[in-house]
Amino acid sequence: MQPVCPARFPASSLREPPFIYSMTSAVVFAYHNVGVRCLLTLLARGVDVTMVVTHRDSANETIWFESVRDAALAHRIPVITPDDANDIALFDAVVRARPDFIFSFYYRHMLPAPLLALASRGAYNMHGSLLPKYRGRVPINWAIIHGETETGATLHEMAAKPDAGAIVAQTAVPILPDDTAREVFIKVTVAAEQALWNVLPDLVAGSAPRIANDLSKGSYFSGRKPEDGRIDWNASAAAIHNLVRAVAPPYPGATTLIDGRAAVIERTRRVDPKPAGFAQPRTLTVEGERCIAVCGDGSALMIVRAHIDGRSREGAELAACLIEGSHALGEAP
Repeated sequence: MQPVCPARFPASSLREPPFIYSMTSAVVFAYHNVGVRCLLTLLARGVDVTMVVTHRDSANETIWFESVRDAALAHRIPVITPDDANDIALFDAVVRARPDFIFSFYYRHMLPAPLLALASRGAYNMHGSLLPKYRGRVPINWAIIHGETETGATLHEMAAKPDAGAIVAQTAVPILPDDTAREVFIKVTVAAEQALWNVLPDLVAGSAPRIANDLSKGSYFSGRKPEDGRIDWNASAAAIHNLVRAVAPPYPGATTLIDGRAAVIERTRRVDPKPAGFAQPRTLTVEGERCIAVCGDGSALMIVRAHIDGRSREGAELAACLIEGSHALGEAP
């Protein structure tokens, strides 16, 4: 496993003026926008990042986020992309790097304990929730699905259990009523950058706080699959609205059938109270440019944008596509 890297420039030629933390070294495991911004934060603070470990992009995934690989190579940092965090070649590479710190910023694999032990001054992970809430996978999506009004980023010590180590920094952000997962992810990326920037001086000095991560006050969530986005129109308007915005593009989307036609509902808005004269639950009424769905609890949602017949439509175009009148709503197969 050979690192990908142009010839490294002397640190002094890339980082002028000299930084106070230039004698502090780190190996960084990172992916996604949080990975890019936190890597750049370490560099801005003058930490000597000697190696970056990231993932190869998957052809089966929509890549809407920035590249950690590109960010690292732009700063002449060696990059490796092992498929397995338990790879002996990866372990040997970290041994040779002799890092003071190991950081994981949205890296998708759990790092084994022997690897974490190679960091002489500790190993830390940035998680996209306010731990101990929403440990595990896709925490932003789960927070929106559960109707949370706040989330954030947490830097914590890595332990044998996922997202279970002591908390050293947290920054909160609001989740507004119509925010999509992508919009919240942008806020959490900034929160992660701020949390790392603020705590790094104390972390390097060995005086960062370590707050117990009480797992009894939170819960663990697994990953989500595209089929988890099927809309159950028997649910409440609030629950369906939360699902739609939690899985809106670039995520796979909330799927349904409208008179048997497959559709992805991309944006909704709560309608309170329900307009008078609209149809029974599990129906969609098109009236002028309005598309109003009545949900299982009798409350209503406006369908603002939907992907149907091959492309996204909204407003008058969506209404024209569906035709005026009442339409049956069903769960996608």
